[in-house]
Amino acid sequence: MTTTGRRALLVAGASAAAAALTGCTSEDAGPRRPNAAEEAAAREAERVARAEAALRRRAVTASRTLLARYDAALAAHPALHARVAPLRASAAAHASALGEGDRPAPDASSGTPGPSSGTPGPGTASAAPAVPADPRAALRELAAAARAASDAHTAELLAAPPEYARLLASVAAAGAAHAYLLTEGARA
Repeated sequence: MTTTGRRALLVAGASAAAAALTGCTSEDAGPRRPNAAEEAAAREAERVARAEAALRRRAVTASRTLLARYDAALAAHPALHARVAPLRASAAAHASALGEGDRPAPDASSGTPGPSSGTPGPGTASAAPAVPADPRAALRELAAAARAASDAHTAELLAAPPEYARLLASVAAAGAAHAYLLTEGARA
């Protein structure tokens, strides 16, 4: 076969392929409807997005609940400020990192809540949690709340997408460290 024959054969093959592809998409067939596989994929993507949004809401709620406990303890026991305020600032940063956007971070210089942080966000109770009159009991309750938040974040790890799971694991570890610092760390 000559070079011209090969070129003609290639051109003819390419033309046939183009004609076949053009024939597959007819303009007068009306708007294209998704097939069953595309519809199933879209439904699955929507289900995954809803599940992830719910997971994020639960994580933020757990962090906000802990943050409210810190705020209540600081309000009830101002003498604990030096010990508790840095942990409260860390908890506020965790809540923000997990998806909270409607409450400002604490003032960096003092570790105290920002101006509108007294306003509860969605998913938090409007009344401040009860705090024991004894500062040691208040610290034990804060430690229990930190452990509960840590456990809640840990429980969500398997359902979380990879990047969010890493964040949850980090926040859960920090919560466990807070619990230690609030109880055992004080004895050391």
